Amino acid sequence: MTVSEMTTNETRPGDSRFFQRSGPFGLEQLAEASGSEIVASASGKNVAAFRGVAPLHVAGPDEVSFLDNRRYLPLLAETKAGAVILSPAFSDKLPPDTAGLVCKAPYLAWARVATLFHPDPKSTGIRHPTACVADDAEIGENVEIGPFAVIGSGVRIGRDTIVASHVSIGQSVEIGSRCRIGANAAISHARIGDRVTLYPGVRIGQDGFGFAVGPEGFETVPQLGLVVLEDGVEVGANSTIDRGSMRDTLIGAGTRIDNLVQIGHNARLGRCCIVVSQAGISGSTELGDFVTIAAQAGLIGHIKIGSKARIGAQCGVMSDVDAGADVIGSPAMPFREFFRNVATLRKLSRKSSD
Repeated sequence: MTVSEMTTNETRPGDSRFFQRSGPFGLEQLAEASGSEIVASASGKNVAAFRGVAPLHVAGPDEVSFLDNRRYLPLLAETKAGAVILSPAFSDKLPPDTAGLVCKAPYLAWARVATLFHPDPKSTGIRHPTACVADDAEIGENVEIGPFAVIGSGVRIGRDTIVASHVSIGQSVEIGSRCRIGANAAISHARIGDRVTLYPGVRIGQDGFGFAVGPEGFETVPQLGLVVLEDGVEVGANSTIDRGSMRDTLIGAGTRIDNLVQIGHNARLGRCCIVVSQAGISGSTELGDFVTIAAQAGLIGHIKIGSKARIGAQCGVMSDVDAGADVIGSPAMPFREFFRNVATLRKLSRKSSD
């Protein structure tokens, strides 16, 4: 295959060699799934059966696309898509042969339509012969267990869960229903809810970073808590969550953790938090609900971050943050204060160079 052919293949999403495909679906089904209103094209032409999703510039008459940014209006004018998901503000820009799926949140609607065509993989219920499963493990109905997975004594796994290859699940771990455990993940000392996704290489429940200083050096403090992941949590590839020392490390329902994130022992994250790649949360730090922590931010231990606070990229947080606050910089400070400081430093720099 030439480079040109490879590039051409990359422009079309949902390659059937890698992604499951569902459908076809009619326009009304797409509108119902996405919560959109159908706006027929000027010519009245409609596609009865849609077979997939694609970007505006490559979508065909049997595909659905979307627009949520004004800068891509030129692509909308030239698209051959059979239907486009878009906001009411752009509905009058539809080409003659394209139907509109109009809604207030096009990207959310797009996510729902794309999921309709490409649903998450379902468990096959097959246990690979190389998997090592303890005799007293309780494995629910239709659980898929991949090659060389190891499931320890007393483990409980709920129905329809997928355990990929080379996964290690330690003694007495509990995993709920419809979970997906990615390849090479390692889980110990944990209780995991339903619909949890752990991507490849995740480490859950290892010792927290706790030690005392003795006359001859460091002495490890036993880490006697667990990790609790509530329903709907997702943990990105190669992220780590330490178990608690005396109380559990808790990740609240619906929270999304990106790749390469470190969460220390006893940390407690609320519902629907977002933690972006390479961020680090030190031990015993508490986050409220709907907190966002951007990439490479670092939080020291034993502080509290209020609900709906936003922590900027590369932020160094050394004290409590109020609910709803936006902070950036190191040490962290309110956004406006930070940018005033930056402006002042620039002025001083110009004066010193004159």
